[in-house]
Amino acid sequence: MQFAAWLLCFYYVAVNLIYAILLVQSILATREHRRLLISLRHDRSLDAPLSPPISILVPARNEQAVIVDSVTSLLALDYPEIEVIVINDGSTDDTLGELREHFQLLTTDIGYIPAIPTGLVKTVYISASDRRLVVLDKVTCGRKADAVNAGLNIASSPYVCVIDGDAILERDSLRRIMAPALSDPTHVIASGGIVRAANGSVIEGGHVKEVRLPRNVLAGLQVLEYLRSFLVGRQGWARLDMLLIVSGAFGVFRSDFCRAIGGFRAAAIGEDMDLIVRLHRHALNTGGDYRVAFVPDPVCWTEVPSTLHALASQRARWQNGLADVLWRNRDMTLNPAFGRIGMVAMPYQWVFECFAPLIEIFGWLAVIAAAARGALGGTYFLVIAGGFLLSALLSLSAVLIEEMVYHRYNRLGDLARLVGYCFLEPLFYRPLNTIWRVRGLWHYVRKRNSWELLPRSGFTRPNVKPS
Repeated sequence: MQFAAWLLCFYYVAVNLIYAILLVQSILATREHRRLLISLRHDRSLDAPLSPPISILVPARNEQAVIVDSVTSLLALDYPEIEVIVINDGSTDDTLGELREHFQLLTTDIGYIPAIPTGLVKTVYISASDRRLVVLDKVTCGRKADAVNAGLNIASSPYVCVIDGDAILERDSLRRIMAPALSDPTHVIASGGIVRAANGSVIEGGHVKEVRLPRNVLAGLQVLEYLRSFLVGRQGWARLDMLLIVSGAFGVFRSDFCRAIGGFRAAAIGEDMDLIVRLHRHALNTGGDYRVAFVPDPVCWTEVPSTLHALASQRARWQNGLADVLWRNRDMTLNPAFGRIGMVAMPYQWVFECFAPLIEIFGWLAVIAAAARGALGGTYFLVIAGGFLLSALLSLSAVLIEEMVYHRYNRLGDLARLVGYCFLEPLFYRPLNTIWRVRGLWHYVRKRNSWELLPRSGFTRPNVKPS
C-alpha cells in the first residue's frame, strides 16, 4: 500500500510537470499567433473578399432557450461569405417553432442527397429574411454526429465550421480561426478556437455585451478549467503538432478531408475527438504533410452546466467518448507508423486521461490504508503539498495569460475569485471530476452512449446581481 501511495504521488507530479511543459509551449505559441495576426492584418488577408466561403453547421436538439440568440449571432459574423445550416435533430421542444417565427422559414424543394448516410431528413427550410440560413428538420438517431453529417451533406463550402446549438460566436471569430488556414491553406486541415463559459455574462441579441464571472461556484470553476485546458493544454499540444481534439463547440475543418473519411462517425459519442484522430490517421496513411491548428483568441461562448447533476452527466459522457475513441484507434498507440501521434499523443491520452480516474481512485484508497498504518511520513505529505502548489500555479499561469493577453475578466472581484478557484479546484472540483469520469468509463463498458441533453437556462437571463 505504501508503494501504491507513492506511485499516486509521482503520477500526480508527472501530470503537473507535463502541463508545465505545455505551458512553456503555450506561451511561445501565443507570441507566434500574435505575430501571425499582425502579418495577416498588414496584408489584409483577414478582410480579403476572396477568403474561402464557410458553411456553419449547427446541430440542435431541444435548444429552444438559446437557438434564436445563437443563430442571430452567427448571421451577424464579420466574414465575407457564410451559410448557416441548423440541423433540428428531432427536438421535442419548440426549437423548430422558434426558428420559424424569428427567421420566417419557408419550405423548399432543395434536394437532400445523403452521400454520408444519416437519419431521415424530413424537410429543408430556407429563411425568407436571410437567405444564408438553411434549416434541416430530421429524425433523430440519438447521436450528435449523425446530425452534423446531415449538415455536411448539404454544405456547399470548402470549409465547414461546427458549433453547438447553444453557442455564440464573437463577430470576428471566423476571421481569426481561419488565420492558420489563410496563411497555410495547403497544410491546415482543421483549426480549433477557444470556448468560454457564457454563464453570468450579459448577452443581448446574440452578442456578449459584458463579460462577467458567474456567481455560481460550479460554473466559475469551469471558467478556470476551460482557461487552463484551452490556453495551456490545447495550445501547447497544437504547437507540438500533436493536438488530438478540436472542440465540437467551435472548430473549422476542410470539407474534402471530412468527406474523404466518411464524415463524423455516427455512433461516436465523443465525435469531436473521434474526427480529429481519424483525420490524423487518414493524413498519415496518405503520406500528406498536414497540420491541425489551434487559435487561442476566436471566442465561442457557451452555457456550461450549473448543477452537479448536469455537470456529472456531461463529464461522464466526455470520458465515455474518450475511451471509445482510444479503443477504436488502439492500433495507432505506440505504432511508429503514426509518428509522434502514435508514439507520444496516444500513449499520453491512455495513461494521463483515460486511465487517470482509475489510478487516482486506487491511489486514494492506498493513501488512506497506508496512513492508517502509519506508513507515510512527513516527506510524502510535503511532496503532495508541492504537487498541489504546482497545480495551483499552473492554473494561475492560465489566469495570467488571460489577463495579460486577452483581458476578458476585467473586474477586480472576478479576477480575485478566479485566483481563489485556482486553490479550491484541486481540493473540491478535481476529486468530483474523478468520480464522474469513473462513471463515464463504466458507461462505456455498459455501452451507454446516447446523446444526453443538458438543461438550458438561456442567454437572456444572466445569473448576475447588479453591482
